[in-house]
Amino acid sequence: MRSRSTILFSILITLTVGLFLLDLAVGAVNIPIRDVWAALTGGNCSRATEKIVLNIRLIKAIVALLAGAALSVSGIQMQTLFRNPLAGPYVLGISSGASLGVALVVLAGIGSSIGIAGAAWVGAAVVLLVITAVGQRIKDIMVILILGMMFSSGVGAVVQILQYLSKEESLKAFVIWTMGALGDVTSGQLLILVPSVFAGLLLAVLTIKPLNLLLFGEEYAVTMGLNIRRSRSLLFLSTTLLAGTITAFCGPIGFIGLAMPHVTRMLFQNSDHHVLLPGTILSGASILLLCDIISKIFTLPINAITALLGIPIVVWVVLRNKSITA
Repeated sequence: MRSRSTILFSILITLTVGLFLLDLAVGAVNIPIRDVWAALTGGNCSRATEKIVLNIRLIKAIVALLAGAALSVSGIQMQTLFRNPLAGPYVLGISSGASLGVALVVLAGIGSSIGIAGAAWVGAAVVLLVITAVGQRIKDIMVILILGMMFSSGVGAVVQILQYLSKEESLKAFVIWTMGALGDVTSGQLLILVPSVFAGLLLAVLTIKPLNLLLFGEEYAVTMGLNIRRSRSLLFLSTTLLAGTITAFCGPIGFIGLAMPHVTRMLFQNSDHHVLLPGTILSGASILLLCDIISKIFTLPINAITALLGIPIVVWVVLRNKSITA
């Protein structure tokens, strides 16, 4: 089992690095990989190539890598916490909560990076806390899932009302944001996005042991000495930072957080989060890099690509779990 995991990690690391370089090479002007490498390492390449790679494509590739990792990790945390294979930041309404926070800020004409990120964190945290509070009273995970979708629809209705009442300029900016994009992040915003995602991933590492115990249920976890309240707080904070930050700067990106944890479990055939968490980071990062490459080749929205890749996985999960129970 250990040798299988080692081989898979080696493949995923190589794949992620290769897709990162390919993402820098592909675009309106295709650049040879050797020139991309030269631009990154200060080697011999034209000034035009260096400018395209470092000033235009590098930020977008970094965002794709971080967004894929962040959304996938938040997805596996939610699926384990709620013991529901269909849980995820988008399905449970966490991304919608972040969207509401961003809507309040953007449509009010407050466009600062810190304001947008803060509003997204607060919105995601509020929805997550509401869902968890409801989950304490309702044990049926399918009901919790449905309630999460209802919260998402309710938040969407509020956002539509805000759009209707907003000014034309603010509305245009928000509508563009809702389409989801990896290329709109500036270098200044990246200075907020990178530490926020790394903080969320660090907190996720601290939740590995609690997640493993929660696989057997909360009652078992308590008998093993787990502080449920503290563990949930860590999970909430991690998920809020990860899903909220990515939603704030990239817009709502669907299916990655829902699908990639299942892909990782299928690859590693393991339920240990010491293996699943780093595996999910790598698989999520590589798949969103691939989606970005495809979207650039065919000039398609990133959400269209993630949906086309994610929907078959979701269908497979539903068919595999014909009766989803706690």
